[in-house]
Amino acid sequence: MNIQLSLAPLASIECDALVVVAFEGQMPVDLHPWISELESSKEFTGKTGELSIIPRPDGMKAKRLVLAGGGSEDKAGPAERRRAAGAALRVMKSRGMKTVAMAAAAGHLQLTAEACLTADWEPDEFKSKKDDAKSIETLILAVPGGDATLEVALNKGIVIGEAQNVARALANQPGNLLPPVVLAEKAAAIAAECGLECEVLDEATMRELGFGSLLGVAQGSAAPPVTIVMRYRATGAPADIHLGLIGKGVTFDTGGISIKPSEGMEKMKYDMAGGAAMIGAMQALARLKPCLNVTAFIPSVENMPGSKAQRPGDIVTSLAGKTVEVLNTDAEGRLILIDAMTYAKQQGCTHLIDAATLTGAIAIALGTVRAGAFTNDQPFLDRVLASAGAQGEKMWQMPMDEEYREMLKSPYADMPNISGGRYGGAITAAKFLEEWTDGTPWVHLDIANVAWLDDSKPHLVKGPSGFGVRTFVDLVMNWRS
Repeated sequence: MNIQLSLAPLASIECDALVVVAFEGQMPVDLHPWISELESSKEFTGKTGELSIIPRPDGMKAKRLVLAGGGSEDKAGPAERRRAAGAALRVMKSRGMKTVAMAAAAGHLQLTAEACLTADWEPDEFKSKKDDAKSIETLILAVPGGDATLEVALNKGIVIGEAQNVARALANQPGNLLPPVVLAEKAAAIAAECGLECEVLDEATMRELGFGSLLGVAQGSAAPPVTIVMRYRATGAPADIHLGLIGKGVTFDTGGISIKPSEGMEKMKYDMAGGAAMIGAMQALARLKPCLNVTAFIPSVENMPGSKAQRPGDIVTSLAGKTVEVLNTDAEGRLILIDAMTYAKQQGCTHLIDAATLTGAIAIALGTVRAGAFTNDQPFLDRVLASAGAQGEKMWQMPMDEEYREMLKSPYADMPNISGGRYGGAITAAKFLEEWTDGTPWVHLDIANVAWLDDSKPHLVKGPSGFGVRTFVDLVMNWRS
């Protein structure tokens, strides 16, 4: 989909459909006389999800004028505006429109571009026949009376939207086509194209370094593990800040010996969605060039119940030298993350964020609306939450009381990888990870409940969501010491 910027009056834009998002009580009546009639007859009131099409509108070069309901403007934050724009674009796409124009306010141009790109993405890469008849060829984002400086906002929106789609495409890859080594190859190709440094730690290197916790997870699979390291170095960056982005990269998770139920296991290809988000974010950062040093670490394994698989009761020694009793091999994500966190600190990272499809317990706590956010440093989390709010990626801070740490005790090792009880699973998982921070400012995002859409939404298709990419980019772009 080719995206263009138009500063011309809306009436002069030639297109198959001109989309205007209209809010309740704020109809754009000056645009066309029929709009007042639609409002007075209550055929269109601006409520969320409403759509009205005026064919061959007099005085306009567009073949159709499309009104899309945006709901109450007072309640229309970034998430709501994205939904309205994305939903309208998907309807136009479903109706075979080839050239679509969408009116955008100058202050929301970046957001609109991102929303349209993510709405346009489809998970049909592996279909032999695609419905090319229903594809938008050109999208014109119209800001009447704007100036050329808006090209910067448009470009930023395109870069971030494409990065989110990269993360979604990676998370959509089936396990047989994306073992850890192939994920590393794709990350290296992205790095080369964007000018990032990329290093891949192979199994031998990790064994020499002491990645015992990660290697324990990987030993049941014939697919060798890797840790992907992507580095962005900024000219004039502050010397005292080095952000480490750590993404869980389990390319397929059977649960190991503690095997998962078969129902829904096919979705476990997305257990590397946290790693995919970090790869997408790094692509965007390389193109946008913020003034902050950032390194992404993606520990990647396949968790399989092979003859050499890790057993419940095994004890492993992490890179930090601490031992872990493995009570459940399906709690593997935290085992690979702790070695990556330790390595990130060894590489000089002063602040850590990890994103992981870590626990089913987070869905019990928060449903599929908000990711769980945990921290050992409130000011750092406040930065992350501010970026998430600005980008419409919903998160909710979870407690980290010391009482939860008391639930993690082993008579045989420094820690068990799960607690002994049924409750507070997302929190005890976070407390486990915290043990390896050693006080380094850290934020943990449990995205297991938001990284995959089980059903299509009006603005997004079923499948991987790319959650986190926009937040991470916004955080880095707007970092203030």
